[in-house]
Amino acid sequence: MLGSQGLPCRSLQKSLEQMQRNPAWGCMAGPLSPPDLRHWTAVIAGPPDSPYEDGLFALQLEYPPEFPYKPPKATFLTQVYHPNISAVGDVSVDILSHNWSPALMPVEKQLVSIQSLLSDPNPDDPLRPEIARVYKTDRLQYEATAREWTRLYAM
Repeated sequence: MLGSQGLPCRSLQKSLEQMQRNPAWGCMAGPLSPPDLRHWTAVIAGPPDSPYEDGLFALQLEYPPEFPYKPPKATFLTQVYHPNISAVGDVSVDILSHNWSPALMPVEKQLVSIQSLLSDPNPDDPLRPEIARVYKTDRLQYEATAREWTRLYAM
């Protein structure tokens, strides 16, 4: 399993073992097809007291050969009404781009950060400007629509 894949796969194997021993609340993940540790599937629970509460959101994580020195690419497979999640599921969260650090290597930390993004959008750096505009100008409408999408797509 480690062989020629080296450090990235050792890091991911360790992360998998840590998650199995002590999972974070509302986060589950594992390799899509072991022994390939570069492609993962994950599910995160919508955070309490958010419009995403009670939803379960599927994601795909892809780890580059340069991991842990370069971040994974996270893609939501579940439709989400959110300014930082594109229509095709791309995620804009700083820790998976310009603020990446090998200290964020454990998969669990990545999932918790994405889960936190659901509760705390960044409308000033949106992938969907129209949703960011609604978030800034009509929070009640934003939350109602996010709740409806959660009911339709994540339950």
